[in-house]
Amino acid sequence: MICHDLTQIIKDKTKDARFRKGHIVTREDIPVLLDMGKEHLYVWENRDGMLHEDDAAQILYEVLAGTDMAPSEVREGKIDVIAKCDGLFDVDKDRLFEINSIGEIMAATRHGGFPVKAGDKLAGARVIPLVIAGDKLEEARAVGAGKPLLTLTPFQKGKKVGIVTTGSEILNGRIKDTFMPVLKEKIEEYGAVLTHHELTGDDGERITKAVTGMMEDGDDMVLCSGGMSVDPDDATPLAIRNTGAEVVSYGAPVLPGAMFMLAYYNGRPVIGLPGCAMYAKRTIFDLILPRLMANVKITAEGLADLGHGGLCLNCESCTYPNCGFGKG
Repeated sequence: MICHDLTQIIKDKTKDARFRKGHIVTREDIPVLLDMGKEHLYVWENRDGMLHEDDAAQILYEVLAGTDMAPSEVREGKIDVIAKCDGLFDVDKDRLFEINSIGEIMAATRHGGFPVKAGDKLAGARVIPLVIAGDKLEEARAVGAGKPLLTLTPFQKGKKVGIVTTGSEILNGRIKDTFMPVLKEKIEEYGAVLTHHELTGDDGERITKAVTGMMEDGDDMVLCSGGMSVDPDDATPLAIRNTGAEVVSYGAPVLPGAMFMLAYYNGRPVIGLPGCAMYAKRTIFDLILPRLMANVKITAEGLADLGHGGLCLNCESCTYPNCGFGKG
């Protein structure tokens, strides 16, 4: 009986297990095994203190995976962690480093802080040798300490969002509001619902009244578009402050999006979005929105941490989030 999968590689055709763990070798298998370069077969004798690669991989999964995650089938000492829902994925990078420093085991993840969909692969883990000392897995359990290294926070679908569009040129009908459709499309991607939309021009008092009115009507978030620069007519930052909201930051180390503003009005976010969110493919809004949709509280320190990787290269063919933007 074979104690591990035997992989057959045929260029441009296959790379898969030709014989699975537990297969009983017959005379007819011998030519195939020789074609695979297997001139010897090994028998594993179970010894105290040693684990088979598949059993060890299962332990690694238990150390890594949090709620709303599922395991793949264990094959050749490998196991994947799969998302069971749409949500914000995150990784404890320090403890992941500790796991990968133990030796003879490994875990690789996708970047944390980004949205994932149900069915996405979040991480893969593997045991390097066919058999491994159980002490190694006990070290891994100690690193886990009963708290998973990976977290998946489901998006709160059905969030109610209001949009305040500033700019006298839009209020007076001189140009069409192209900001609101972009924002509406992005929030709906996460299952949110646009409940209010108001044109205020560059009247600070009117902006303040619109924001507070939407919040009093029960909106979970308000987005204020435009009027965020240092021009004297750009009234949005002061108007947000005048709502009484607690300002987290005016300005962020992300390009596009440096003139971004975040505040919380009775615990609910009020966002000031600069003009780049209308015309640039990806901006700070794309980095922040998944966190807001997962009810993750954003701090000034969290915004400051976006600087490393916060430069979008405006590639002709955008592959976000499969690129370096926002990956610190």
